[in-house]
Amino acid sequence: MTSTAPTTRLFCVLIPFLLLVYGVLRLIDGMDGAHGPGVAWNLGHTFFLAAFLLFGAFVVMLRGLVPTATIRSRTAAAAAMVAGIFGAGCFVWVILGDLFSGLADSAPLPGPLEFAGPLAFQLGLLTLLIMLVAVRPRRLPVWSPALVFVSFALIAVSLDLIPLAAVVLATGLTPLARDRTPGAAYRGL
Repeated sequence: MTSTAPTTRLFCVLIPFLLLVYGVLRLIDGMDGAHGPGVAWNLGHTFFLAAFLLFGAFVVMLRGLVPTATIRSRTAAAAAMVAGIFGAGCFVWVILGDLFSGLADSAPLPGPLEFAGPLAFQLGLLTLLIMLVAVRPRRLPVWSPALVFVSFALIAVSLDLIPLAAVVLATGLTPLARDRTPGAAYRGL
């Protein structure tokens, strides 16, 4: 049995948990009909900030899990990692602006990055997960990156779905957190 690195397991559990707490606090904050500065808003955004700081580190950790036997795979994995870190950085910038209005006023995220940042994050993370599916022997089941994609889609549909998206994300990351037999591959889906 191969033991999953404690850091990998921690990321796979803690990131969805932090997003779940943020989503619940966001719902609580909106119960008065508006979202904005207040205890639930600030506390929720602190959890959201922690989640995206960990997401940046998670992308780097995922890059280390991707086998890179060829220049093409090394380049693709490195590009995905850079995109993921860049996108996580854009999220962090916006979250810090939400927590500190002076920052948002003096240094708002440039408009094009509001679109490019989240897209780069999602593409980078999904690319690394898909690369773990595509290698032989398969390191992840096909449904793992599919569920991570679904979690992103849920958030795109409505920010009120963040708690559900966090549960779906946790399910998608579960295979990374489990111990496996050395050389064991995921077969089928």
